[in-house]
Amino acid sequence: MSRPPLESSCTELQILEFSPARGCPSQASGGAAALTFVRIFLLFHQGCVRQQEFTSLEEKPQFPGASAEFIDRLEFIQPNVISGIPIYRVMDRQGQIVNPSEDPQISQEEVLKFYKSMTLLNTMDRILYESQRQGRISFYMTNYGEEGTHVGSVAALDDADLVFGQYREAGVLMHRGYPLDLFMAQCYGNASDPGKGRQMPVHYGCKDLNFVTISSPLATQIPQAVGAAYAFKRANTNRVVICYFGEGTSSEGDAHAGFNFAATLECPVIFFCRNNGYAISTPTSEQYRGDGIAARGPGYGIQSIRVDGNDVFAVYNATKEARRRAVAENQPFLIEAMTYRIGHHSTSDDSSAYRSVDEVNYWDKQDHPISRLRHYMVNRNWWDEEQEKSWRKTSRKRQHPPRDRNDL
Repeated sequence: MSRPPLESSCTELQILEFSPARGCPSQASGGAAALTFVRIFLLFHQGCVRQQEFTSLEEKPQFPGASAEFIDRLEFIQPNVISGIPIYRVMDRQGQIVNPSEDPQISQEEVLKFYKSMTLLNTMDRILYESQRQGRISFYMTNYGEEGTHVGSVAALDDADLVFGQYREAGVLMHRGYPLDLFMAQCYGNASDPGKGRQMPVHYGCKDLNFVTISSPLATQIPQAVGAAYAFKRANTNRVVICYFGEGTSSEGDAHAGFNFAATLECPVIFFCRNNGYAISTPTSEQYRGDGIAARGPGYGIQSIRVDGNDVFAVYNATKEARRRAVAENQPFLIEAMTYRIGHHSTSDDSSAYRSVDEVNYWDKQDHPISRLRHYMVNRNWWDEEQEKSWRKTSRKRQHPPRDRNDL
């Protein structure tokens, strides 16, 4: 069974910094509580190689392209020198807080809002997916299994922060208050659609909610987000930009350009990668050979972290800390959220051709972000079965797709 590596989790991360004086990685703590970001990974597969001694400063390396020391042994850096960047989590699959010091202490009212946004998105997905299957709309993409990445991240931002989405971030816009009627109108391309049907379905946008209209080409939003963040920095606005994309998108050339510009121009941008296991039909095992996406950040000089994307609190904590530091330090951050795409890539895809039903059922039944948050609320007597039934019924009634041509 092919699964993203969610099994190896941690509740604390340590910054790995390169110490020029010693030439070896050193550990330092930083950030809120124990939540920190990996800055630089430079590990040799058998520990630190002995440095050469110098009798004068002139004999030390003076190359402008990198900060490093001379060594006296031929040694190539191996790609798998460590087991992998750990996955930060706050809440286990039963909704229990693993490390109390990492509990975000979110109010009951706010947690309920998280849950309602996630389940409302889930319901909307089912309605619009059915609409496409009935021939009422031309295309749709669901968000099943990734609801926690949307809500946890956007809840940690300021409303003034600018969002660049890809095409699976409807929950971000929904949590900011985008009307359900406009989601429906956009997918139907009717007269109520702000874009008047000029875009294909799921290409949402809202200037009032600081959500840039989605475009179809992959990765074009990454350098655009960097440019917007650079403008915010120049204007000293204390705003950040968050840019969402999938792990498949990170293979595009625009991703490299965006990461490099963000680091060299020191832009307050958060790169949020949803690593959901598949780029359409291509599994991660065929997309890259390195340690996922977070491991790439340090190579660009970007502080990075890997989180359990099915844990809405881990996503919230990581994004909140990244935002705080992006504003304070004018630096980019990379968050890799490990999750799983339960639905087909789109209504044009049949994922049964490249993955098993058992694999999908595992993530749907055993480790769904909605189920995990529901366990958390039930454990605190904030939610019960009757409330669940009532809310599911209400959320379904709130969403009314157009029924005939007269509604278009």
